[in-house]
Amino acid sequence: MTDGTASRRDHMPATKADWDADFLKDVLDGLGRTVKALPAKYFYDERGSKLFDRICELDEYYPTRTETAILSRHAGDIAERLDRGMTLVELGSGSSVKVRLLLDVLDEPAAYVPVDISGEHLEASAARLAADYPDLTVKPIHADYNRPFPLSVKGGPERALAFFPGSTIGNFSPDEAKAFLARLGRQLGVGGRLLIGVDLKKDKARLEAAYNDASGVTAAFNLNLLERINRELDGTFDLSSFAHRAFYNDQLGRIEMHLESLRPQTITVAGVPFRFQEGETIHTEVSHKYAVAEFADLAREAHWDLEETWTDAEDLFSVHLLTAIGAPSRLRA
Repeated sequence: MTDGTASRRDHMPATKADWDADFLKDVLDGLGRTVKALPAKYFYDERGSKLFDRICELDEYYPTRTETAILSRHAGDIAERLDRGMTLVELGSGSSVKVRLLLDVLDEPAAYVPVDISGEHLEASAARLAADYPDLTVKPIHADYNRPFPLSVKGGPERALAFFPGSTIGNFSPDEAKAFLARLGRQLGVGGRLLIGVDLKKDKARLEAAYNDASGVTAAFNLNLLERINRELDGTFDLSSFAHRAFYNDQLGRIEMHLESLRPQTITVAGVPFRFQEGETIHTEVSHKYAVAEFADLAREAHWDLEETWTDAEDLFSVHLLTAIGAPSRLRA
């Protein structure tokens, strides 16, 4: 899964001028492709965010509880490697649950900066966290972390720690992940740190079960994207005519999520028609899985130095601490 969405509208916009321009453009572009696709960041309206929180509690969905256990076990070790007065920046903060494990052990953090594109969810979780940590400065930023956003770190890059849990990095292709990490390194500056969760390669059956839960929460999460388009962009999707599909692509090392059309049909979005054949799909998400060495190589190519890696006993999941070293040209300057 991934994090992020544009701000939610409570009612369908009355005119095209009221529609979210980026959302509209991305949907029209994605559905107009030969292989239809929609950006996963639009999963996370208010309902989508709540559904994802439920996914994280499912028996089949091992990543959340496994990463949480790793962080719980090694939080002290992580804190010992970090300076006093760190500014903790969480990318795609969601409900800000895992970050509490770090806030409980960090030495007088200067601030907590949750960054999320789901505005309502962000404000609610930031308010709860500020109430629970009254001595902590909480500065939520409503933004898409895939794009540059304003960030001020007191004390310079060495006092910045970006926290990117949940294996959200897997939602990027390897090339996109490399570009994202390089951009983040430039934004934080040389010496900035990154604590990142990465899902590991494992048995195909276990992977596919995590994205096809028996209770159907992941299916509802996937289909909610169409419901959001109906509500916010005057879409005409019949949700009963689409089905959730998720499978592991061995060749590409990734889970793929799709919405499959169950019959020939034509839908419209903002008045623009799109035809579907029976069996045709909308590709909604990928989740790449890595071996530890594969991710270490990718991070180095993006100008990060791997300081430490922690995994669970079954090697299901990994957490890495990285330091931004900058591109070679910057280091020579």
